[in-house]
Amino acid sequence: MRFLLQADVPSESTTDKIEDWALDHGLTIGGIAIFVVIAIIAINIIVPRLVRVTTQTRLAGKPQEEIEQRAETLTHVFTRTGATLLIVLGFFTVLPELGVNIGPLLAGVGIAGIAVGFGAQSLVKDIISGMFILIDNQYGKGDVVEIADKTGVVQDIGLRRTVLRDLDGIVHYVPNGEIVVSSNMTQEYSRVNLNVSVSYSEDLDRVMAVINQVGEELAADDDWKAVILSPPRSLRVDSFGDSGIDIKILGDVQPIRQWEVMGELRRRLKRRFDEEGIEIPFPHRVMVHEAKAAGLPAEVRLARGDDLSPLKDMDPGPSEDVLRRLPSEASEGGQGEGGE
Repeated sequence: MRFLLQADVPSESTTDKIEDWALDHGLTIGGIAIFVVIAIIAINIIVPRLVRVTTQTRLAGKPQEEIEQRAETLTHVFTRTGATLLIVLGFFTVLPELGVNIGPLLAGVGIAGIAVGFGAQSLVKDIISGMFILIDNQYGKGDVVEIADKTGVVQDIGLRRTVLRDLDGIVHYVPNGEIVVSSNMTQEYSRVNLNVSVSYSEDLDRVMAVINQVGEELAADDDWKAVILSPPRSLRVDSFGDSGIDIKILGDVQPIRQWEVMGELRRRLKRRFDEEGIEIPFPHRVMVHEAKAAGLPAEVRLARGDDLSPLKDMDPGPSEDVLRRLPSEASEGGQGEGGE
């Protein structure tokens, strides 16, 4: 009986300790967890609104699409960074409640951080570069950019890396520290920039007038007038090509819409050129058959790289009769001239 009582006492003592710990530390841990969750929810509610208002003020007068794009990029970065910091802070706050002394842990983390800092300079470089990319608004989500020899649509951007998806659907993860030059093709507006080649026999003034007319008709179309900011027009004679004359065409459109506008413009120009009888040249290639090549002059065949040695072997030269007659004819001719 005494043994049973002695055996029950530790069990009751353990239960009491668990209850005391739950009332003391458990409530604290639960409160910390609830605070972190509420703080993350508040960040996801407050930060987007605050960023949108700030962006609207700083980018006043800019296209609404660009403002929304900038706000979405900053909101994504701020909310994700804030949630990560809150989770880390909550974790280190909970550890003392679990009986873990975080003093040596923090000291170890500090030493490890120094060691990692020397070995992870590229990571620090990526983060610093990412901060400047966001501050300078070099590009944002939805932009078409060329960075680190890769071109594609920006699907995600953070402090450490930028994610691109190219036209083939391939996703490229580019560390921000590798970005030396970023080329944004869709910031504020995009540009139609193409060359149209016509025959050398065409009247260029007439051709350029037709191009301008087609551009005006495209800009006035109900399906395209909201996309085109300035009608595509012929700018200049750009170059003399091998088969035709290239005419430069420029026009401004809404961001990321330049490729579809250029496709529609090409379609309309081809149809109008056919109606106006304007020739779009194509490269010509002359093929010389070997049977016909044999009749070409020796200079032409030599320029073509033909071997003329077989012809020399086949040509025996003047016959012996001809050679025997030539001196006599020459002497007779000479006597005749002398007699005269």
